[in-house]
Amino acid sequence: MTPVPTSPGGTARSRVRGGPAVPHPRARPRSRGAAAWTPWLYLAPALVVLGALLVYPVGQLGLISLLEYTQAQVSGGEPTSFRGVGNYAELFADAQFWQVLLATVGFAAACVVSTLAVGCALAVLLTRVRAVPRLALMLAALGAWATPAVTGSTVWLLLFDPDFGPVNRVLGLGDHSWTYGRYSAFFLVLLEVVWCSFPFVMVTVYAGIRAVPSEVLEAAALDGASQWRIWRSVLAPMLRPILVVVTIQSIIWDFKVFTQIYVMTGGGGIAGQNLVLNVYAYQKAFAASEYSLGSAIGVVMLVILLAITLVYLRLLRAQGEEL
Repeated sequence: MTPVPTSPGGTARSRVRGGPAVPHPRARPRSRGAAAWTPWLYLAPALVVLGALLVYPVGQLGLISLLEYTQAQVSGGEPTSFRGVGNYAELFADAQFWQVLLATVGFAAACVVSTLAVGCALAVLLTRVRAVPRLALMLAALGAWATPAVTGSTVWLLLFDPDFGPVNRVLGLGDHSWTYGRYSAFFLVLLEVVWCSFPFVMVTVYAGIRAVPSEVLEAAALDGASQWRIWRSVLAPMLRPILVVVTIQSIIWDFKVFTQIYVMTGGGGIAGQNLVLNVYAYQKAFAASEYSLGSAIGVVMLVILLAITLVYLRLLRAQGEEL
């Protein structure tokens, strides 16, 4: 067996077909330390950019939440003093904060459940229709996904306008104002949030369904399973990793909704009846000039979202180990 010249990778192969690669005598195996650091070298530019864009603002947010920082300190009329956890104590002692937190959790939960239901139902529908209706539905969904939040909120307000909106005329509600009542205003905002959020769920779940072997679905149909039973007993367990991803991301997005609430309820509704944490923090910081309390609310939201993200990462890791 005559050896051939070494390859760029430092190995030599035999002339016998199927012969194993023979390491070159001078080739040195890469150390484990160098292999471990290689991914971080590729990620370094992105980490530097993200650090510059996130670390400093988050640090400033945390710092301001520990200071006495109102309009008097901003204008230099009074010196800035250190309050420590005093702002958090004042925030947690405020009954309105807990009401807003509870409303935020309930509203986000309703948005997540509705978005998942609509997105999953339309994903299943995409697998049942022909190419042209499927393309039309996909384009319409992507159009809703690409619409800016301010534009979408304004359009939905016009649709439900008590004087000129077509929805009241079709339903025969006369001059009923959807934004006057607390729950009707939340419901209107929920519709807009679901409208601009379901395309992500629909496309993601549809891609997962297409990856399921058709033989599995055909076998379930031959056994007499209904569409709902096929989804609950066959598709949902197989799509669990995808469903976990879209659920956690929907929770993060819907928990920090700001634009839709602010635009559609005029900054939080009548007497603040439609406040959520993001709008509540904005009102504290910029409307009431209590920047330290607004920053404290922002830190509380950050901690909650970090906890949700950690749960998301642990679930992904557990599913990766199962797979």
